[in-house]
Amino acid sequence: MEIKKIIEKATNGDQVAFTSLLDMYWNEVYGFMLKRTENETDAEDISIETFAKAFDKIAHYNPEFQFNTWLIAIAKNVHIDALRKKKISPFVEISDEENHPMYSVADTTPTVEDKIITEQNLSRLLSYIKELKPHYQEVIQLRYFQEMSYQEIAEQLNEPLSNVKIKLLRAKKLLAEIIQGK
Repeated sequence: MEIKKIIEKATNGDQVAFTSLLDMYWNEVYGFMLKRTENETDAEDISIETFAKAFDKIAHYNPEFQFNTWLIAIAKNVHIDALRKKKISPFVEISDEENHPMYSVADTTPTVEDKIITEQNLSRLLSYIKELKPHYQEVIQLRYFQEMSYQEIAEQLNEPLSNVKIKLLRAKKLLAEIIQGK
């Protein structure tokens, strides 16, 4: 099927068309991100986020440009956003009496309060995850709690890799909707 027709179907909400686009462009986006990040997990996560954003905004795609160029532009932006989030430095600059700069590592040891907040947030997150259908709960569990790669999840579930990617994409989107609704 011609790419324009697939994009048109995806714009109209056709899930098969979304899967086709993911299958057609996954390797290109993932390969591009792997070169930039030099980390398989980061490249996978950024690629999934790229397709999620692309599918959410597919109605805004301009057919005058190549679809893969549009996806790569989204991937670059997702990567830049991820880098910005990581730039929070654990180092604090201080000076001594003689005005010589020194660096002190911030104490990152969690306090009792931090641990309680983390436990409460985790408990709340787990309750949100339980609102998902079981097959979505499972992929979230395997990916984020057992930290399995997409390939490992596909092997464990005995499903094609593209199905795992789509399930995780949908699970994250549904989870975000549940959390925003609370």
